Amino acid sequence: MTTREDLTFVSGTDRCAAWWYPASGLTTPRPVIVMAHGLTGTRRDRLGAFAERFAAAGFAALVFDHRGFGDSTGEPDLFIPARQLEDWRAAIAYARTRPEVDADKVVTFGSSMGGGNALAAAAEDARIAAAISQVPFLDILSQAHRGSIRVLLRMLLTAARGGFLPAVGQPHEAAFINAPDSERGWRHVVAIGEDSQWRNRVSARWLLGRPFRPSRAARRLHCPWLVCVGEQDQVAAPGPAIRAARRAPHAILRTYPGVDHFDIYDGPEHEAIIADQIDFLHSHFGTRESVTASRNSHESPSA
Repeated sequence: MTTREDLTFVSGTDRCAAWWYPASGLTTPRPVIVMAHGLTGTRRDRLGAFAERFAAAGFAALVFDHRGFGDSTGEPDLFIPARQLEDWRAAIAYARTRPEVDADKVVTFGSSMGGGNALAAAAEDARIAAAISQVPFLDILSQAHRGSIRVLLRMLLTAARGGFLPAVGQPHEAAFINAPDSERGWRHVVAIGEDSQWRNRVSARWLLGRPFRPSRAARRLHCPWLVCVGEQDQVAAPGPAIRAARRAPHAILRTYPGVDHFDIYDGPEHEAIIADQIDFLHSHFGTRESVTASRNSHESPSA
């Protein structure tokens, strides 16, 4: 396992908890990947498995928890899309202060709603070098699983009262993620994570505000964007993500047959998606040869 550093950085009046993964075997300033989940997901929920592979491939990684979630401070379980985007800005700013980082080679990386934030953060920052969105949730109006009217009304009533809802639940339950089999899928991710601090609770009032639609930023995205879409994604419908990728000037689209939203965190689906992501990073930064040379220089001569 790659050695990592526990740290915090300031966002607003709170502190975001994070892990820092140094790039393996390299001492010159390197690209860095800033990484987070979306909604209630935390760094302990299998993001480390991606960061370890990126670090081994020659890329530093900063994996953080949004305020109010995981190990970060802030009002517990408060979800506001604009507030999470502020955390991304703070994480990017912190990463650029690290002496081992090339400040003009920052990559944003997110899963699900984090994939939407990765797109939005990259689109607003001209210095971002690349972005990666996996099983991306980019548009609440066109991508969200549509349950019954009764369930929707219960969710909106809870939002109007300023209450909280489960993050995941069964199709008949008022929960943010209630597509068929999605609760089982996410709880599997939490179970294989690292001493997860995840809670099945999240504020609902944001549903009455401006819709979460980072897909609208795709047309103005200035940098390469890898979009990894599960063709059987029931949580974030694949069609809108595919169309967003096709609108972006420099997007690379990868689709995965038979893959649902939470399949990518272990097993062969994980291996397939991480291989595509590392290839994307090497092709954009031209780092494969330097990583190989560095590893060879650190190998002991054969006896």
